[in-house]
Amino acid sequence: MRKAWWWGGAGLALGAGFMALLIIGTYSAAAYLMGGGRAVGLAKGAVPAAYRPLVQKWGSLCSAINPALLAAQLYQESGWNPRAQSQAAAQGIAQFIPGTWATHGIDGNGDGDRNVWDPEDAIPSAASYDCKLAKYVKDAPGDPTRNMLAAYNAGAYAVIKYGGVPPYRETQNYVKVITTLAKSFEAPVGTVPSSRKAAGAIYYAQKKLGTPYLWGGDGTAGDRGRFDCSGLTKAAYASVGIGLPRVANDQYNAGPHPDRDELLPGDLVFFSDDLTDSRAIRHVGIYVGGGYMINAPYTGAVIRFDKIDTPDYFGATRVTEDGAKALPTADAA
Repeated sequence: MRKAWWWGGAGLALGAGFMALLIIGTYSAAAYLMGGGRAVGLAKGAVPAAYRPLVQKWGSLCSAINPALLAAQLYQESGWNPRAQSQAAAQGIAQFIPGTWATHGIDGNGDGDRNVWDPEDAIPSAASYDCKLAKYVKDAPGDPTRNMLAAYNAGAYAVIKYGGVPPYRETQNYVKVITTLAKSFEAPVGTVPSSRKAAGAIYYAQKKLGTPYLWGGDGTAGDRGRFDCSGLTKAAYASVGIGLPRVANDQYNAGPHPDRDELLPGDLVFFSDDLTDSRAIRHVGIYVGGGYMINAPYTGAVIRFDKIDTPDYFGATRVTEDGAKALPTADAA
């Protein structure tokens, strides 16, 4: 995170005995609170409020796609930036190249103009294009959604030729990235499986308790071992081999989203002044159980335990290795 987080109050002065009990309880909970379940719909705030109705509507256009999958594609392509333009001339929130847009762009909002820069046209066009590809490869063996994504990346002919996802590394990676990333846009139903590396991330963060906060700090020698909020969470998960993006709002997409009453130790918890848009997230901590997180709060404070139940609590993410790897900004500094 690159913005200081000023939180009202002086925080909690917790005794060493309570800290020890909290950590012991954290490890005990992490050891056996492993559940299973599935997720449907769109997670709270995962899609910016301005685009959520479009993604919800057009993500249900055909059986090969769903709103979460469409959201994953848009996030992967542009990070929700309607003015995005690549070096390959891909344009807009859905990153259509001009030739593809000329053939497959639609007037999604019915204003008489097919505008690649207008999300009300580009998002419907992305869904429509996905569904057309799904029709092209509908007779290919295998999962229709995976085949559609493969056709998006490698062309329908390759999917038909190979009878499913072709043996191209780039295409196979694309299919895996999008299907994995889609899980971070799904609203959970029931318990979301827990990361088995969460306890190690907590252990790392626990050792940093009492360390002074540093805006932009990554814990390096140059930072004298100090962190800001997302620097701490990034380093904690790096200690168990999981690479997270540098900023808090991108870390939100590193896995599925448990509800407040489903939180487990190691979940990342997020805070925002706009509870409808994950791109507005400005703070993150590591949940340790009992309603508390390990928190690098703001300049002048130290890394400490704080409560998560505040008016600006946004939601949580259960970090997964595949979810982190799928993020387009996972290696950003």
